[in-house]
Parts: sequence; C-alpha cells; structure tokens
Amino acid sequence: MDTPMIISKTTKLAFVAIMLASACKPALSHIGVSSANSFAAGFAHPLFGLDHIMVMVAVGLWAALKGGRALWAWPAAFVGLVLAGGALGIAGVPVPFVEPVILASIVVLGLLVAAAADLPVATGAVIIGLFALFHGHAHGTEIPETAGGLEYLAGFALATALLHGVGIGLGLAGRRFRALVQLAGAATAAVGLGLIFGAV
Repeated sequence: MDTPMIISKTTKLAFVAIMLASACKPALSHIGVSSANSFAAGFAHPLFGLDHIMVMVAVGLWAALKGGRALWAWPAAFVGLVLAGGALGIAGVPVPFVEPVILASIVVLGLLVAAAADLPVATGAVIIGLFALFHGHAHGTEIPETAGGLEYLAGFALATALLHGVGIGLGLAGRRFRALVQLAGAATAAVGLGLIFGAV
C-alpha cells in the first residue's frame, strides 16, 4: 500500500475519532485543583493519567519511526505547546472541546503510529502541537490562583519530556521489529476508543 493511501485512510479515521470524541464523557485522569500546587504534583500528573501516558509515549514512538529531526522537533513541539496551553488555562482563556480533543488525540496519534505515517516534520509538529495545546489547557485550568503555577508546569513539562523519551527509546529499540511498534500504535488507538465509549 502506498504512503498517500495510508495517509488518506489515517485522515479519515482521525476525523471519525474526533467526531466520536465530541460526544464522549470527559477524561477522568485529571487531578483535582487541590493537588495542582507544586513541582512534584506537576511531575506526577502525567504519570497517573492513562490518556497522558499514551499520548506522550505515542509522540515518542512516532518520532522514532520518522527519525531525523523529528526525534527532537516533535517532542519539543509538544512540550512547548503544552506549556502555552497551560498558560492559557491559568489565565482563564476559554478553549472549546478540550476533553473531546484530548481523547481524540489518543486515537489519532495511535493511528499515525500504526500507519507509520511518513508526514513532513513540520506537519507532524503542527498536529502534535495542536493536541499539546489542549492537553496543556486542561492542566492549566486545574491550577488554583493561589498555587505555584510555574512550578507545577515545570514539573509537568519535565515528566512530559521523559515520557516522550520513553517512547523514542522504545521506538528506536523496536526498529528491527517495526511491526511491533506499529502494533503498539494500534493498541493506543484502541484504548483511546475504549475511553471514548467508557469501556476502559
């Protein structure tokens, strides 16, 4: 199957995932505002949310499949935009459809890994950055006005980068078994659909 056909199918599946996510229940992995008050809380947050772990590892897996500049550009795009989204959330700037887009991001990124979609680095960075903005906004809105928002975001950014590193490491280690990396992407998409339908 040629690359344009794979990308076309992936795009269609991604659209369906976003439409399904728009009717779903909110993700339940976000901590309450009372917990979002320190560097340690920010660092721990991604490590205890299934949606966050899967998305951040998927970014690393996809970067490993792509190789080259994507190895640093795609994780950097996610970390940078997750911080921007967090700042918007802290400032109280409303962003619509945050929870549905977060759930859709699991499915879409899983599909991109499963298809080993060979998109240009800039295009991949835009896709990843867009999802990161919504992830960041969700976290920013959880931070109380009296909390140390910058410390929380710094911890969150570090944990995010480490999870990207885990994905990259797994992806590079699995290059000889590319099908297994793609299978991990398919499993990620499947879990994302399970979260959308409340089965996970």
